[in-house]
Amino acid sequence: MAVVACNAFLFKDDSRIPVVMIGDGSMTSGMVYEALNELGDIKLPVVIILNDNEMSIAKPIGAISKHLSKLLAGKFYQGIREKVDHIITNYLPEGSAYIAKRVEESIKLITPGIIFEEMGIDYIGPIDGHNIDEIIDTLQLAKDLGKPVVVHAKTTKGKGYEIAEGQNEQWHGVGAFDIETGEFKKKAGGAKSATAVYSDALLNLARKNTNVVGVTAAMPSGTGMNKLIKEFPTRFWDVAIAEQHAVTSMAAMAKEGLSPFVTIYSTFLQRGFDQIIHDVCLMNLPVTFAIDRAGIVGEDGETHHGVFDINYLRLIPNMTLFAPRDAKTLEYAVEFAYEYQTPCAIRYPRGSFDELEFEPTRFEVGKGEILKHGNSDKLFIGYGAGVSRAVSTAELCKEDIAIADLRFVKPLDENLLIELSQRYATWYIFSDSQKQGGVASAIMEFINEQNLNVEIESFEYEDKFISHGDTKMLEESLGLLPKQLAEKIYK
Repeated sequence: MAVVACNAFLFKDDSRIPVVMIGDGSMTSGMVYEALNELGDIKLPVVIILNDNEMSIAKPIGAISKHLSKLLAGKFYQGIREKVDHIITNYLPEGSAYIAKRVEESIKLITPGIIFEEMGIDYIGPIDGHNIDEIIDTLQLAKDLGKPVVVHAKTTKGKGYEIAEGQNEQWHGVGAFDIETGEFKKKAGGAKSATAVYSDALLNLARKNTNVVGVTAAMPSGTGMNKLIKEFPTRFWDVAIAEQHAVTSMAAMAKEGLSPFVTIYSTFLQRGFDQIIHDVCLMNLPVTFAIDRAGIVGEDGETHHGVFDINYLRLIPNMTLFAPRDAKTLEYAVEFAYEYQTPCAIRYPRGSFDELEFEPTRFEVGKGEILKHGNSDKLFIGYGAGVSRAVSTAELCKEDIAIADLRFVKPLDENLLIELSQRYATWYIFSDSQKQGGVASAIMEFINEQNLNVEIESFEYEDKFISHGDTKMLEESLGLLPKQLAEKIYK
C-alpha cells in the first residue's frame, strides 16, 4: 500500500507523504519485502512505522544503537554522506574508495536497521513507541528526509495492564476475565470446542504414527497446535504469518512420504491459494488442510469469517472436500485424512458442535448419509455444521422432513443424490459457506447434468461481506436462525 500511495500522490502531483504502520509480525510476509524492494528502487518519500512488540526483528544494541541510528538519519549526517559518496565516486583512487566505503558500512552494521539500509531505505530507531514526544520528533525527522524511511518503534503488547504486558498470544483475543487477577472465566459445563477435538485427535494420531507432521501460521493456541508443537517440536511448527510457505513446506514433506496436516483458519488459508494449486494439487500430494473457524466467527471480526474456503477449493482438480457434523465425526475425519492419499480439506467451526442424536459413522470417499426419511416431499441436506441447523429447523416445521448429511461436497455422492431425487422434490441446503460456488451450487450442477426434476433452495450466505458481531445476532441479521428458516420454507 505504501508504494501504491506514493505512486498515486506522484501521479496527482500531490506533496503529501504517505505514512504506513505495520506490525513486526508482517515482517514474515513476502508482500512487505516486495514493497520495500520497490521503494528502495524508486526512492519516493514514505514513512513506514514498524511497530515491534514481539522482538521479531533482531534485538537492538542499547542506547548507542538508538543514538547512532537517529544520527545517521539526521540532516547533518545525510549531508556529509552525500558529499562523501560524491568524493568516493569521483575523486578517490580505487583502493581508497573501497576503504572509505567499508568504513561507512561498518557504522551501519551496529544498528538493527541494516536490512533496510541494504535495500536502500533509511532507518530510524529503535524508539520508545510509548513516548509521545519522542514519536512526534522522530516522525518529523523522518518526514524531512524526503525519501523512504522505516521508523522502528518498540512497544509492549498490553501496555497499561500489567498482567497482560508481554503475554503475547494469550492476550491477543480475549473473552471475559477477572480484571483484578487476570484469570479467564470459563463457561461451566460447556462442550469441547471443535478446535480442541481436532487437536486431541491429531495428537493421538501423531503418537501412533511417526510420519505425521504439521504446521500452523502464527496461531498455535488458536488452532490447538500448541499441544503438538510442545510434545513433538521436531514434527510440528509455527511458521508465523507465512501461509504460502506453510503450504509449500508441507508439500515437500508429502513428497518425501510424510503425512502433513496444514492447520489454518479458513480466512487465512486464502493467502496460500496459489501454493495449494501449484505445489500440492498439481502434483496430487497427500496434504490435509484442517480448516478452523469455518463459518461465522462472531467477535473475531469481519476479516475472520470463514466464508469462502469451499468455493475456492472446490474448483481445484485433485482436491477432496469433506466435513464432519459433530465432534465424533471430526475425530473420524482426522483418521480418514491420514489414510487418504490425495489432497483433502476438512472444515469445522469456531466453538463447539451441537450434540446430535444420530450415530456417528466413519467416512468413505464420496459417500453421503441419509440420517432420517420423512413423509413429505421436502429434503434437508446439511454439510458439516450445517447438519445441526437442518435438524433444528426440521424440528420447527409442520411436516416430517427427511434429513441427509452430504459429508462430501467434492466428490458428491451421485448415487445417493439420484436416489433422493426419486423421493423428494424440494431440497433445502444448509451450510456455513458462501452461496456462489458453494454447496448448493455443486448440487445444482449435478442436478442439471443429470436432468433431475428437483427444486433447490440454498440457505448459505448471500453475496456480501458479513460484519463484525455476536454469532447469533449475525445469523439473525442474515435470516439464518432455525425459526427464520422454517418461516421462509412455509412462505
